Amino acid sequence: MYQVLCKDGRAKRGELKTVHGTIQTPVFMNVGTVGAMKGAVSTQDLQSMKTQVVLCNTYHLHVRPGDNIVNQLGGIHKFMVWDKPVLTDSGGFQVFSLAGLRKIKEEGVYFNSHIDGKKIFMGPEESMRIQSNLASTIAMAFDECPPYPAARKYMQDSVDRTTRWLGRCKAEMARLNGSGNALNPKQLLFGINQGGTFDDIRIEHAKQITELELDGYALGGLAVGETHELMYHVIEETVPYLPEDKPVYLMGVGTPENILEAVERGVDFFDCVYPARNGRHGHAYTNHGKMNLFNARYETDDKPIDETCDCPVCRTYSRAYIRHLLKAKETLGLRLMVTHNLYFYNTLMEEIRDAIEKGCYKEYKRKKTEMFKEETK
Repeated sequence: MYQVLCKDGRAKRGELKTVHGTIQTPVFMNVGTVGAMKGAVSTQDLQSMKTQVVLCNTYHLHVRPGDNIVNQLGGIHKFMVWDKPVLTDSGGFQVFSLAGLRKIKEEGVYFNSHIDGKKIFMGPEESMRIQSNLASTIAMAFDECPPYPAARKYMQDSVDRTTRWLGRCKAEMARLNGSGNALNPKQLLFGINQGGTFDDIRIEHAKQITELELDGYALGGLAVGETHELMYHVIEETVPYLPEDKPVYLMGVGTPENILEAVERGVDFFDCVYPARNGRHGHAYTNHGKMNLFNARYETDDKPIDETCDCPVCRTYSRAYIRHLLKAKETLGLRLMVTHNLYFYNTLMEEIRDAIEKGCYKEYKRKKTEMFKEETK
């Protein structure tokens, strides 16, 4: 059950109660695609980074090790030793981005595995069954992810198909949860709003999927090449047509600035590979902008990554040491960078929740955005 605790403008401070614990929102979901964080970060480490939710991917876990194996071993929580909520993406985005050869039909999508070329079919029912096998806390509906940019007719046809698929997802999820065989019979289902950058298609689709009374709603098909300004416009136009008493999830977004802007427009959930991926490439997020530890200026710098951060890395290690590890290609360097960045993101979400509660979100956002523009000393 989701409850809005308070609002500051359109920014919402809420909580979502699930079978695996209560999620305080707005929230950032750490991305563990195959049931693990890239950068040698364990689920035990995630506990110390204020992590509330981990996102895993249906498609990747289906092809390796196999959702039946995960199910046999007790579900994704037991498999990866994580006792808090897990959201599983439907696999739709991967089907459309990784599969070079695919056939989209009304029943679903036929494609070849990116690992071994094996022929795979995935449709709404298959995605729901895989996610039920994984026993995640929140399952995402199977949708088509149209390319950007896309012609209006293609987009409309795609959205109409996604709407029909969503109805099938809901029916199959209800059947699975009531079958008596599900590891998690209280699995939640989020639907996905599509429509590219066509305001009217987005709005009409939001109205249609709201009628299905799902557990939550996501905005998909953004941060795929459009400008940040256009993305903010789409969010601003679409969110008012999604139910306020359900969480709104902006998929695959984003930078700290993106998150601040989207929260102001009513978004509750976020996920992005940036903190982990950029960390592995030597880029650290700080309260004074992003810094590249590979820069020679940090070779003898004994200060922590961010002197205002109290993460385990900043309490212990210097910029010079971490730079050395990265240059030497030591795995510890990646681990420390990812740890800091994820802690930074989760702390940012804590601050956002606090600012909404205090009714000063707009001012907090302004100050934080200005800080991000500064150069790290």
